[in-house]
Amino acid sequence: MKKYLLLVLVIFSSAVFAQSGAKIEFKDKDNTIDYGTVNKEDDNGLRAFVFTNTGDAPLIIKDAKSTCGCTVPSFPKEPIAPGQSGKIEVKYNMNTGPIRKTITIETNAINYDEGRVALKIKGEVIVKPVVNLLEKKSNSPMMQ
Repeated sequence: MKKYLLLVLVIFSSAVFAQSGAKIEFKDKDNTIDYGTVNKEDDNGLRAFVFTNTGDAPLIIKDAKSTCGCTVPSFPKEPIAPGQSGKIEVKYNMNTGPIRKTITIETNAINYDEGRVALKIKGEVIVKPVVNLLEKKSNSPMMQ
């Protein structure tokens, strides 16, 4: 009898403490988008973090802030229903050099501490090499 009472108590306790609310799950591994090595002239710098509300309440994205002005996030203003997906777009201004930026998203998601989610972008922006067709190539077999 004591075993059954203990089992009922454990089940009741876990049901009481089960968290309900919005939960945000991102498609990208480690919430990171890797631009790779991109040419400044060929890439507009726009990427999207795709997410799904895996909770049982509407997901509200309250704000999105970047670590610098070179990265501009935009996010859905309407609540995302349970089971629905959305995206947070990030526009990097494509300055040449390495990309290492963080975007902090403030939400009502219960699966992140205080609803704050860190999204990261990384990669490198290069200038496309200029090819001069009139320049002689020294390693050509005809030039030797």
